[in-house]
Amino acid sequence: MTKNQPIIEIKNLSKVFPGEGVTTSALEQVNLSINQGDYLSIQGPSGGGKSTLLSIIGLLDKPSSGDYTISGVEVSQLSQAQIAKVRNKEIGFIFQDFNLIGDMTVWQNVELPLIYRGVKKAERHPLVQQVLEKVNMLEHARHLPTQLSGGQQQRVAVARAIVGSPSLLLADEPTGNLDSKNGDSVMQLLAELNRDGVTICMVTHDSRYANFAKRVVQLVDGQLAESSDQSHLASVTSGTVSESVTPHSVVIATAEVS
Repeated sequence: MTKNQPIIEIKNLSKVFPGEGVTTSALEQVNLSINQGDYLSIQGPSGGGKSTLLSIIGLLDKPSSGDYTISGVEVSQLSQAQIAKVRNKEIGFIFQDFNLIGDMTVWQNVELPLIYRGVKKAERHPLVQQVLEKVNMLEHARHLPTQLSGGQQQRVAVARAIVGSPSLLLADEPTGNLDSKNGDSVMQLLAELNRDGVTICMVTHDSRYANFAKRVVQLVDGQLAESSDQSHLASVTSGTVSESVTPHSVVIATAEVS
């Protein structure tokens, strides 16, 4: 896949959670494209639909309606087994809580996605070594997660996410449990990965960290707006946002804003 070719294409996507007598709309008619080499940040208030959208992009949940294509494949046409295979091949995940396995070493945690893929042991070794070197954690390869700081654990989580060379890296509040020093370090690492060609979609509540991204979208009450800065978003009240180009925002999505 070449640079500027869409990895993710979402059209008129909605997500509804039914309840007893009450139906909650989490996402409404969302349109979004994520291109190869992009770095997208999703911001918005709590309950605005950010994590729901990221879960759908990551094939952890399904939309109620709309179209979702990943690497040219329409997700609705896939079986559960096929979805799991695409998720394992195409997507890497970074979570706020690190989600490392406590009784496995750093090396074993990073190696695990390759084992799930059926990669032979002789082929796994250089891949794990390479990514641990990249995140400056090779010297801690035999340590358990409990022997690491929060920042170090998140670096291991990043290594685990990229060891299989996924098409897309999804980061859900990657600095949420880190102090500012470790948060800055992780964000610098993500920026470096993006410069190396890794495509990133990140959810963050921190506008300072959102500025690391090339594009920023706001998700409010399930509706999406895309802009270069917060001041422009504040002025958008109706219509369609379809083009806004600044040094930090190259917009390729059309977002309906109400």
